[in-house]
Amino acid sequence: MSEDHDHSELSPIAARVRALETLLTEKGYIEPAALDAIVETYETKIGPRNGARVVARAWVDPAYRERLRADATKAIAELGYAGRQGEHMAAVENGAGVHNVVVCTLCSCYPWPVLGVPPVWYKSHAYRARAVIDPRGVLAEFGVTLPRETEILVWDSTAEMRYLVIPERPPGTEGWSEERLAALVTRDSMIGTGLALGPST
Repeated sequence: MSEDHDHSELSPIAARVRALETLLTEKGYIEPAALDAIVETYETKIGPRNGARVVARAWVDPAYRERLRADATKAIAELGYAGRQGEHMAAVENGAGVHNVVVCTLCSCYPWPVLGVPPVWYKSHAYRARAVIDPRGVLAEFGVTLPRETEILVWDSTAEMRYLVIPERPPGTEGWSEERLAALVTRDSMIGTGLALGPST
């Protein structure tokens, strides 16, 4: 069996996606190089870098943070980030005693313009089901152990509303530039399944 058709190492969904891509390519409906360029753009250029810049601005500019919390779609657009899957945004902020987690229980609604391509685990049934009923256990599996008194709020994304978590700014970053701060913001911290990196990371 040729490498192109050996799906033994792929998950059932990945095998179906590859078969569909092969069929569409053979019929001339898609150009693989163009498809690869789109995916690469969302993974590396758009990706979570846009969201990290939004968070870094919120960390250094209290007025921007308030605009982000009041109307995230508009505040994110101020920085030039908009597009499909990012039309209706809300920002939720982690702080003392509160931690936010985002899930889409029905499918995989996700804010592509600020977070890029959704991770595989975000779309999995296990995450979608367990994030709601056992958020503390799910966070522990991601390496995030919070104090028992910390309230965990779970936000369910839909086609009408997608969420961006503003993680807590790490201590020891006073006086840092936005660019330097943005490097501490991870995709997972903006979903809530992670924390921002520390200054020594």
